[in-house]
Amino acid sequence: MGGRFIPLLTAFAMATAVAGSASAMTDMSPTRSTAPARQAPAVVSVPASLPSDRVLGRADAPITIIEYASFTCSHCADFANTVLPELKARYIDTGKAKLIFRDLPTPPLQVANAAAALGRCAAPSKFFDMASQLMANQASAFASGAVQNWLYSAIGTTGRTEQELQTCMRLPATAEGLARDTSAALAAGVDSTPSLFVNGRRVEDHSLQGMVAAIQPLAR
Repeated sequence: MGGRFIPLLTAFAMATAVAGSASAMTDMSPTRSTAPARQAPAVVSVPASLPSDRVLGRADAPITIIEYASFTCSHCADFANTVLPELKARYIDTGKAKLIFRDLPTPPLQVANAAAALGRCAAPSKFFDMASQLMANQASAFASGAVQNWLYSAIGTTGRTEQELQTCMRLPATAEGLARDTSAALAAGVDSTPSLFVNGRRVEDHSLQGMVAAIQPLAR
C-alpha cells in the first residue's frame, strides 16, 4: 500500500520544486515549531479570512476560531483528538462558533507538505474528515514508521480518486498556495503550531479549559 502512495508524494515534490516552496527534511519526528527563530511582533494580527480557508461550522457564526496547524505536529494532533471534539459539541455544532483551519507545515516538511496538499486537493466537504483521520492516526504512524501508509489511508476520506489527487498535487498552484499562506502566517508572527485565535485574539492555553475561557465570554 505504501508503495502505491509514492506517485502522490512525487507529484507534490514536482510541484514544490517548480514553486520553490518546500524542501525535503529527514527528521521524522513531529515537532511544535515550524519557523526559524525570530522575534514575534508585540501584537499578532492574522487575516480574518483567506481564499484557502477550510471552515467547520456555520459561516455566520459570531465567534471565529482560527487554527494554524500541521499534520506532522504532535501538539496539533493532541488538540484535534482531545480538545476539538468538545469545542465542536459545545460551540460549533450549536452555531455559536466556527473553526477556520490554516496550514503551517512543520518538519518533516516533505510529509507535512504532502498531507497539506492532500487536504487542499480533497473535496471541500471532506477536508475535516480527512484531517480528523490523519490526526487520529498520527502518533501510531510515526511510532511505527509507516508514514506512507498513514498518508495513503487518508485518500478514501478525500472524496477524490487517486488520479484526481495526483493531478491536483502536481499543479504548481497547489504548492504556491501553500507557500503563500505559510508566508502570510509567518509575516503575521505566527511561528508555532498549533497557534489559535478567538475573534482575533491569540489564545496561549490550548487546553479545553483555556479555550473555553477564551470562547465562553463571547458566547450568546
